[in-house]
Amino acid sequence: MTILAIDFETANERRDSACAVGLAWIEGDRIVRRASRLIRPPELRFAPGNIRVHGIVPADVRSEPDFPSVMAEFLPDLTGGLILAHNAPFDMGVLRASLSAYGLPVPAFSYLCTLQIARQVFPDPAGCGLGKVAARLGIRFEHHDAGEDAFACAEIALAAMRQTGAEGVAGLTRVLPLQVTTLAPGPDLPRYRQPGRDSVAGRALFSARRASGPEDDRLRFAIRGSTGNRYEVSLEERPSGLYLRCSCQAGRNRRRCRHVDAVVDGDVTDLISRNFADVECLRRLIEAAPAGHRVEPVRVRRVQAA
Repeated sequence: MTILAIDFETANERRDSACAVGLAWIEGDRIVRRASRLIRPPELRFAPGNIRVHGIVPADVRSEPDFPSVMAEFLPDLTGGLILAHNAPFDMGVLRASLSAYGLPVPAFSYLCTLQIARQVFPDPAGCGLGKVAARLGIRFEHHDAGEDAFACAEIALAAMRQTGAEGVAGLTRVLPLQVTTLAPGPDLPRYRQPGRDSVAGRALFSARRASGPEDDRLRFAIRGSTGNRYEVSLEERPSGLYLRCSCQAGRNRRRCRHVDAVVDGDVTDLISRNFADVECLRRLIEAAPAGHRVEPVRVRRVQAA
């Protein structure tokens, strides 16, 4: 039986917004393989709180494969093995919700929660969060990196196995008052559909956006500057291409600024206006801009910034 630890990072509060996965395989008394992947979630809406935790921003995952593509190589081991996760209900929830979001069948999964294991084998008044348990056991890792977290989870399970004298990680259920949890297969749900050109609402939205001009500029973003000042990034469409204007000093001098970069990259950490859907709309407008439009020489094609 394959035994492996898994950890997901998510882009926002939705369980189907996985943006990274890490895995660590155990054979006998050691870790024999590790893997980590970035994932492009169904929508590039990253909550500031999530970004502060894992440091992943939309620009990091924009060109990465989606969940089904990333997980295809791992699903056989997951469905046929025993999964370890620290606070397993969260990670199992991400796994099931993400499969369902893409209309994929959700098979049965068997798992053990290393948080519950740690509370029994390594109790401490300070708590049994992943970082705290790892620190007490001398496990060195970079917390909130999915691959590193999966490694730490696996090491905690191995430490518990040695501490209790269990015969293998799976044998922990025979020496501790806990059992393997099996999630029953879930129903196939409709595939996640992102608002876009292929929907009536999407066509209407894009038509409205592209009809906007300097006199009716509907795409505006309020951004918090590094000193706490509020700046506005606004979109105009000119014959030469899309034009992003910022109200900061650099923008007034027609120079590229970090506020424009943040909006183009989809980094919503300092987005005061919280119009996350418009950030994704801007990305799609940039991608759909006619090939003959002027090419921005710095980072984004067919977009001017000032």
